[in-house]
Amino acid sequence: MMMTAEKKRPAGLVAIDREMARQHEDALASFENNQEVAAEVAASIRKNGRLVLLGMGASHAVARAVEPLYRAHGVDAIALPLSEQLGQPLPLAGRTVIVTSQSGESAEVLRWFAETGGHAETFGLTLEVGSFLGRTVPCLVGAGGTELAFAATRSLTVTFALHLAILTAFDEDPTAALAALKEPETVAIDAALAALGNVATVVTSGRSLQGVAEALALGLTELSRLPCYCLEGGQLRHGPMEMLGEKIGIVLFRGKDSTADLVTAMALSVVEAGAPLIVFDASGMPPVAGAVTLRFKPASGLAAVFAMLPVAQRLMIAFADARVENAGTPVRTTKITRSE
Repeated sequence: MMMTAEKKRPAGLVAIDREMARQHEDALASFENNQEVAAEVAASIRKNGRLVLLGMGASHAVARAVEPLYRAHGVDAIALPLSEQLGQPLPLAGRTVIVTSQSGESAEVLRWFAETGGHAETFGLTLEVGSFLGRTVPCLVGAGGTELAFAATRSLTVTFALHLAILTAFDEDPTAALAALKEPETVAIDAALAALGNVATVVTSGRSLQGVAEALALGLTELSRLPCYCLEGGQLRHGPMEMLGEKIGIVLFRGKDSTADLVTAMALSVVEAGAPLIVFDASGMPPVAGAVTLRFKPASGLAAVFAMLPVAQRLMIAFADARVENAGTPVRTTKITRSE
């Protein structure tokens, strides 16, 4: 009888495993250790009433996820890719600016400060206190230092925790979000992974949790090297539904909020079209028949993000590991993007 050798875990995924193993601890420390600067940022936002969130890649996905949370406090908040701000700049007078860069050294960050000289009320979010960004503006600094593995995992969770510190200084109750970090939910991904076994691409989508969907799509693409991407729920409805079929996997995010019914309606349409469907569900609503549902305790906002994100990370890693031999080792990019 022939024995099949067990596949050795790629070095890139081993590195990601190490980052993920410490992400909850580092996120909690990040929340606790940045109260003073968080209060300064919150005071600036409260004074101006307008906020611009600038970043690239996973940093921009985080900004997209927290954008509606600041708006819920009456803030005129908008998240823009830093590259777009460089090319088609939004006027920043009277606005608080938060620049997010996990390394603090990406090409767009360096050029933005070089060309503009910064902005009077600019703050940073980074994992590296000694980076260009960390030296240039007041920063909230994530615990644990630079993320070494390719594809953002720990850095996402830590950056969300830094925003939680700012929002808490904005009088938001952090109890539910902190509980999700202290007691992570264990949710099996086997059925979800099997449902995506034969797809050619994955499209993620959400409404209020759109930013989390964007972060997952980026990670799926980086690790699996397949053209996975994200469409906001309404944008998916307006035309791209034509692509749906058995080779297109759809991943939806549904929280306990006013957009849950719209996500449900999309889920029903996806099932009807015959596309494999995964629903990350913290809505407390009944599951959609025909979907693989990953159930979480009812939650919204950052509590839902902290519950869902580690499970989404495990799914993207397992999906990639099943598709490529050396998942986690980039072949065309680098961890810190130093060119435009």
